[in-house]
Amino acid sequence: MRLCFLVEEHYRHDGMPNEVIRQLSAWGHQVDVLRPGGSLLRMTDLVRSGVHDAWVLKTVSGGPGLTMLEAAAATGMTTVNDARSIRGVRDKALAAAIGRARGLPLPPTYAVARPELLAEVPESEYPLVVKPADGSSGRAVHLVASPDRLAALLPRLAGEGMLIAQPYVPNSGVDIKVYCVGGELFATERCSPMHPDRSVRERRVPLPAEVAAIAAQVGVVYGLDLYGLDVLLGPDGPVVVDVNDFPSFRQVPQAAARVARAVLDLSRAGGAAACPPPRAAGLHVSIPAQVPARAGDGA
Repeated sequence: MRLCFLVEEHYRHDGMPNEVIRQLSAWGHQVDVLRPGGSLLRMTDLVRSGVHDAWVLKTVSGGPGLTMLEAAAATGMTTVNDARSIRGVRDKALAAAIGRARGLPLPPTYAVARPELLAEVPESEYPLVVKPADGSSGRAVHLVASPDRLAALLPRLAGEGMLIAQPYVPNSGVDIKVYCVGGELFATERCSPMHPDRSVRERRVPLPAEVAAIAAQVGVVYGLDLYGLDVLLGPDGPVVVDVNDFPSFRQVPQAAARVARAVLDLSRAGGAAACPPPRAAGLHVSIPAQVPARAGDGA
């Protein structure tokens, strides 16, 4: 197969997706890499040729890569993930509206175009977690204890564009990160960015059945095949605080081979419904020591 990976400069030297690209190449597939933020792109010719079996996006929020992926999708090309689904989770205000409407346990979410409008959030909602609607990798995430603290923070929020604010969910200071790849779910725990004082080593953990059910529902609600989500175990149960398309897949066994295989499966199936409904790895199925190439991976 011939694949096109859109890789932003931010991920130029990252293991994900570079290890996936190397794995696909080792299996005999041709992988072209475009760097949307570092190249002059002739958009009118870029997607017209249709020479690729699928386009894969690994890009920062707000970067030009999603525009290119949407252009490819508009001309009928297969994209991984679906371009509209990526847009639906990259905008955290939109993702909150979609998720709450479809029954996902997300916190109430306010959105403002100007930081000073956050002053209208009721005091009863504090403490607040405030972050950019297009943020990623923990950028500009703030825990705001009171309206007075918000007023002092406003200058730092200027220039961040659309912002969202959510009531803080009391928790132990540990996030559960769930990854979905190839129809399997993998869970890790790590220190919450809201509790940097905690010393928690990131590691694989068993995935509670309740969290597994929510993680599977996330894929259905947003139409994602390769994704991750951050879950807090709050006093009223699990709460989804973030959803990411094409995350790092850290701590997933043989992540590069698993993601590479999922990309091939999605490409062959036209980018939709290629993977079975997600199941929790380690909870319902065993994890093989290796993920060998199977018949067809090298074709």
